[in-house]
Amino acid sequence: MKELPATLVLRPFNTDTLAVMAYQLARDERLGEAALPSLALVVVGLLPVMYLSRAMKKSTAA
Repeated sequence: MKELPATLVLRPFNTDTLAVMAYQLARDERLGEAALPSLALVVVGLLPVMYLSRAMKKSTAA
């Protein structure tokens, strides 16, 4: 969320990122429609964390 204002200012014209789309839907109080982009952001953020966690466990066990 802390990069969102910079994303809103610096984005190219007529181009929305997933975070911008979720923010605009939530701002318009269309929370049902904002849920899917928001969950997608969470899943995309969790994947590298899970991968790195498993890699760290394997490196400490060896």
